Amino acid sequence: MTSAFYAIVVGFFIFIGGISMLLSLAIIFLVGLSAAALFERIGLPRIIGMLAVGILVSPYVLDLLDPKILGISSELRQIALIIILIKAGLSLNLSDLKKVGRPAVLMSFVPACCEIVGYVVFAPMLLGVDCIEAAVMGAVLSAVSPAVVVPRMVKLIEEKWGTQKSIPQMILAGASCDDIFVIVLFSTFVTMAQGGSAKVTDFLNIPISIVLGVLLGAVVGIGLYLLFDRSYQHKHKIRNSTKVVILLGTAFLLMSIETLVKPYVALSGLLAVVAMACVVKLKTDSKVSSRLSEKFGKLWIAAEVMLFVFVGAAVDVRYTLSAGGMAVLMIFVALAFRAMGVYLCLLGTNLNAKERIFCVIAYLPKATVQAAIGSVPLSLGLPCGKIVLSVAVLAILITAPLGAIGIDRSYKKLLIKE
Repeated sequence: MTSAFYAIVVGFFIFIGGISMLLSLAIIFLVGLSAAALFERIGLPRIIGMLAVGILVSPYVLDLLDPKILGISSELRQIALIIILIKAGLSLNLSDLKKVGRPAVLMSFVPACCEIVGYVVFAPMLLGVDCIEAAVMGAVLSAVSPAVVVPRMVKLIEEKWGTQKSIPQMILAGASCDDIFVIVLFSTFVTMAQGGSAKVTDFLNIPISIVLGVLLGAVVGIGLYLLFDRSYQHKHKIRNSTKVVILLGTAFLLMSIETLVKPYVALSGLLAVVAMACVVKLKTDSKVSSRLSEKFGKLWIAAEVMLFVFVGAAVDVRYTLSAGGMAVLMIFVALAFRAMGVYLCLLGTNLNAKERIFCVIAYLPKATVQAAIGSVPLSLGLPCGKIVLSVAVLAILITAPLGAIGIDRSYKKLLIKE
């Protein structure tokens, strides 16, 4: 009933006055939240409703969003991602990460490598592309979606599911680094597809980006702790709401630093944001960090809607019609390779069979990275551009709901509550 009411109201405003940026935001929040509640009521993940709204209001279907807001949609998606990554950092304990150090590091690149191998081996046979084009496709498709995975792992950490063996912490850490590795590979493979050659320095950028991101975030986190602590000592208490604004502003600054230094050195702004939040949690009083986490949880209610509606709006569903059954088969073949990669990462750990299956399921979803870079090969004029975008769109539509449903329905059956 609520969804129908908002649809009628939105339709009326569009009829009498056209589409403005404020009306676009009203559509995103009101219709997006209503669809999320509807899907939750019928037992499906909320993100499916949000993605569906995004697809329907996109320029490729009903075209109900102001072009000006679509022009800044990538920045708005990034803001939403920053919010959930700060919450993730405020939920992580470094002692938990130490327990799963080796598998967490392996999870950040081995599953992606295995999935790319799957594309390089099978895409030439199934989709008629050459090996370099298959590698470009694999790089686009091999990143896990932190937007789907991170909030679910934060929820499991808070509810103590699988935390005895630090399973959600391991998945969260791996998913946070996975996209850095994939984007570097993507840039290298695109250069090769354009006739260039790969350089050793391109691959060195991966560990450099991770290390510098963590170091920068840690230093900034210590600085924020000192600011909060000194203010308290001098009886200038900073309210938690103000601390939220300071943390957000600082996170935006870290992301801007990544852009500024990009021509000179590789640095991950997203990892810097997580590291900053981790250090703030480590240094501050547990009650304060808990309150801050709660406040970012409330911000995530709005940010989640914005993120997934915009991801849906970036999906050009016209390309799904031209992809065909072979593209769907290719996606599932590559996911099988990815599952083998996850299993390889977990060799030598104390996880049982059920917990390993959960890790495989948690590493299925794709959304944000594919929405961001899926159209790049086409915009660069690469011959494989159209098929890469088609497979990327299909992967979002298949794996984001599949992974979300899989995680939500399986964690109580596959994990142990502490």
